[in-house]
Amino acid sequence: MSQATEALVRQALAAVQDPHTGKDIVSGGALRAVGVDGARVSVDVQLSYPAAGWQGVLAAQIKQVLEALPEVESAVATVSYRVYAHQVQKELSPLPGVRNIVAVASGKGGVGKSTTAVNLALALQAEGATVGVLDADVYGPSLPLLTGTSGKPDSPDGQNFSPKRNHGLQIMSIGYMIEEDTPVIWRGPMVTQALMQLATNTLWQDLDYLIVDFPPGTGDIALTLAQRIPMSAAVIVTTPQDIALIDAKKALKMFEKVEVPVLGIIENMATHICSNCGHEEPIFGQGGGARMAQQYDRPLLGSLPLDIRIRAGADAGTPSVAADANSDLALRYREIARSLAAKLSLQARNKAIQFPKIVIQNT
Repeated sequence: MSQATEALVRQALAAVQDPHTGKDIVSGGALRAVGVDGARVSVDVQLSYPAAGWQGVLAAQIKQVLEALPEVESAVATVSYRVYAHQVQKELSPLPGVRNIVAVASGKGGVGKSTTAVNLALALQAEGATVGVLDADVYGPSLPLLTGTSGKPDSPDGQNFSPKRNHGLQIMSIGYMIEEDTPVIWRGPMVTQALMQLATNTLWQDLDYLIVDFPPGTGDIALTLAQRIPMSAAVIVTTPQDIALIDAKKALKMFEKVEVPVLGIIENMATHICSNCGHEEPIFGQGGGARMAQQYDRPLLGSLPLDIRIRAGADAGTPSVAADANSDLALRYREIARSLAAKLSLQARNKAIQFPKIVIQNT
């Protein structure tokens, strides 16, 4: 095969689109190498986000495109992925052991933000990432219930905490420090100090993503955390109706003011699915998330239904993705998680912590 045929192969691959980034695999930098041996072609593609549930589909698509070329008899496509660290707010340093922190916020309570956050964490894990979750809602911590965890966290040195672990996640919440029926009667500065201690004194271990279940509202606590926790990005959760969108828009603008990129909008409870007959109905209205996404030029990352299985799994401490990573509900979360991670992969990288792990072995 001539050199011109390799150019033809690259030209053909430029037509293969990544729906999660909106770029083709050539201009998006995913194509690592092209090998040509007579009429046989091999390509190496590396995505910059976890995509275990999609890499096989992409490999098959690449193979089909290449084998449609007259000059190619057979093609082999290898698709892998690697998660990079991305920039945080100016003058802040990334947390040790954490490549990226992503806030999941809503601007108000009652829209299913916490359930969405933990299912997104599980979805990122199902796609191949190492993930932790931080419960930043001091007044209403829900992660212990959602993840089926309890008890005070261990402290190996009397100063730092070991995260709780379940469903493969690393988890930390103020809920582990207090009794379930004991209210947290703290003023703002105490809450902020406690949350910063949870974030910085937890011994997170080699996380690709730390998902932060952000406190509701855009007041002093939320704003201070947005300024002091070194975050790579945020996503906004809303329900379709206007009363929820009002506060979701405020949350989006808050992150913009502190220079935290908002990757997109997640519309929760978009439709109600009847558990008896399966009928689907938009009881909270239609298109609210899409209108907000269009208004602020952000992508709608996906929509999730109001489904009794989501509620039941959350109450049981086994969220939908943990219960069955290949269920119809879990696949919705996984598609949103891939889109979220892909949008983050387009942000500027934090080159200060890009050094790979070096393992020395006797050979």
